[in-house]
Amino acid sequence: MTTTVARRARVGRDRRPVWEEPPTRIGQGLKAAFLALLVLSVLFPLWVILVTSLSSREALAEAGGLVVVPRGIDTAAYETIFAGGAVTRALWISTLVTVIGSALALTVTVLAAYGLSQPRSVGYRWLLVYFLVPFLVYPPLVPKYLVVTGLGLKDTIWALILPPAISVFNLVVVRGFFQGIPQELLDSARVDGASHFRTLVRIVLPLSRAVIAVVGLFYAVSYWNVWFDALLFIDRNDMYPIQRVLQSYLLAGQAPHTSGGTTGVSMPPTEAIKMAVVVLTVAPIVAVYPFIQRHFIKGVLIGAVKG
Repeated sequence: MTTTVARRARVGRDRRPVWEEPPTRIGQGLKAAFLALLVLSVLFPLWVILVTSLSSREALAEAGGLVVVPRGIDTAAYETIFAGGAVTRALWISTLVTVIGSALALTVTVLAAYGLSQPRSVGYRWLLVYFLVPFLVYPPLVPKYLVVTGLGLKDTIWALILPPAISVFNLVVVRGFFQGIPQELLDSARVDGASHFRTLVRIVLPLSRAVIAVVGLFYAVSYWNVWFDALLFIDRNDMYPIQRVLQSYLLAGQAPHTSGGTTGVSMPPTEAIKMAVVVLTVAPIVAVYPFIQRHFIKGVLIGAVKG
């Protein structure tokens, strides 16, 4: 009897699915090589951009464009773009838009997601459908432009903050996470006399730090990279965010005045200046990401599974 059971167990192990087989050395080597190539494909362009931004005219001329191997450090490109004041002003505008917009969007998303996650909320099904319709059918551009201009938001930072103040995708993800919290825990808080707002602040939010960190990163990246709304609603050069200034450098080799004029100051169309602006545009997001990286994978997976 014991021999028969052992034989069946051995046969069961031999018939394991392919994905449960232990990896071979060749398989591990191929995976390591593939991951190394993937990381290199991401880091190599960033390296080229950084080295080119710190290269002199002689190094750029010798390389014929982008520089791969550094030949000394020359900060003339950064000194040039900061001298006019347009980049400094644009960085300040983008920082304001990102901080205020992310805080507002995250607050609205959390409050809406909590209300829609409670089955006893009045009309929560109809409200959920109301939120999902714009997600499935994107509103036309002309009504959006007329609404923003009709409210007097044109040429203000609120034209960049209010239109994308809530993302339905993020709302659905946060709502799905809130629904995964045991209802008994919320009911016990209500029995103890806690209001909905107190329950949200003291119980739900501490349990949802991972998904909130991820959604906050999504909003921050979206606001920092705002370009199309700035193209539509911002005509004053001194109100340009960093992405619009980046477009001016990359496409026209020009930096706008900070005084509100419409004429650009012609800049040397060197690759170093263009890459320096790219570095300043990418650096803030790259600097913030490591602080919330430990929440990123957990929040995305939990939100996706429970959503």
